Amino acid sequence: MAEVYADLRRAPDPLAAWSGWREGRDALFTHPSGVWAESAQPPATIPTWDHDPSWRLEVEVGPQGTLAERMRAGGAGIPDGVTTADPIGTVRIDRGGDVGTLTLYWLRQYGGGLFLPFRDATSGEQTYGGGRYLLDGAKSADLGGTDGRLVLDFNFAYHPSCVHDPRWSCPLAPPANTLPFAVEAGERL
Repeated sequence: MAEVYADLRRAPDPLAAWSGWREGRDALFTHPSGVWAESAQPPATIPTWDHDPSWRLEVEVGPQGTLAERMRAGGAGIPDGVTTADPIGTVRIDRGGDVGTLTLYWLRQYGGGLFLPFRDATSGEQTYGGGRYLLDGAKSADLGGTDGRLVLDFNFAYHPSCVHDPRWSCPLAPPANTLPFAVEAGERL
C-alpha cells in the first residue's frame, strides 16, 4: 500500500489517483494469498461510494488545545496489547455550515506517524461502527500537504483491517472523533 500512496501523491488528477487506490486495495484483498483468499465467495471489489471531488479538503492543523489524553486502543502484536497515540492537533471539517472537529494523532508504535481515525453519521450502518481511517502513517496512507495545510480526501477513507478479518485487532476511532454529519465517501460496507 505504501507504493500505492506514493503514486497517489504524484498523480495530477484526483479521480485517476482514486481509481488507482481502488485498484490497489482490491488487488491487496483479492490476491490469492490476500485477505479474502479463504472466503468461499470473495467479493470482486471493496464497496465504495462514487468519487466526489467535494470531499477533497485542504485544512490547517489547529493547536492541540485541551484535548483528551493519549489515545489507547487494543492492538495485536503490540507490547501490552495496546496501541497508543498522542494528540498533536485538530482539524476542522466544514461541510456547508455543518462543522466537525477531529483530533489528529501521532502513533507511538506500530510504525509511528500521523493517524486520523474518525466516525460519522454513517458509522454502524453504512460503514463500520468503530470508524474508518483517513491517515495512517504506519501504512504511508496520506496525501501530503502544502504551505502548512494537510490534504484530507475522504474519498480515500477506509475500514480498519479488523473489519475484513477477525484475526486482526485495530485501534478504533475514539467517540470524540465523530463528525456530526454523514461522510458518504470512501469505503462502505
